[in-house]
Amino acid sequence: MCPGPATVRAVAALAACTALVAGCGGDTAPDRGYPELGKTLRSLSRDLDEACGRTESAASCAEDLDRLTAPTERAFAQVLEHKLLDVDTVAAMNELDRARELRAAAAEEARARQDPHHLPLARAVAAEKRAYESLLDELERLRTAPPPGDGTDPV
Repeated sequence: MCPGPATVRAVAALAACTALVAGCGGDTAPDRGYPELGKTLRSLSRDLDEACGRTESAASCAEDLDRLTAPTERAFAQVLEHKLLDVDTVAAMNELDRARELRAAAAEEARARQDPHHLPLARAVAAEKRAYESLLDELERLRTAPPPGDGTDPV
């Protein structure tokens, strides 16, 4: 028994679709997951989680947050490299910059008053930590966002 022309066309179409999907794997198409950026964001998130333990003073926590500057800049550079930047991410980065400035001013005031438990410093540190969390959320959103379009563009 020989298969009819419709069966042959169906099998050929299925084979073509399978080859097309296989051809669009990680070996020929860019990895939309941006693994290097993902690794940087996971590391930054872990460092942020470890920063500012419950028993740490605000001044000590501020030092922990200062160590996050370089990895944050590295993540932002990777976002620029992959051309993923958008308005929300710029706003989150600007908010982090403002929070850093407020924390630096509060730290200076705490040093001048010689008050390690200076309440404005504690509040500024908490605000900066929230700004880091918001920026991380934005960067992760960019990293995992589907490519433009709805997936129905011609191949």
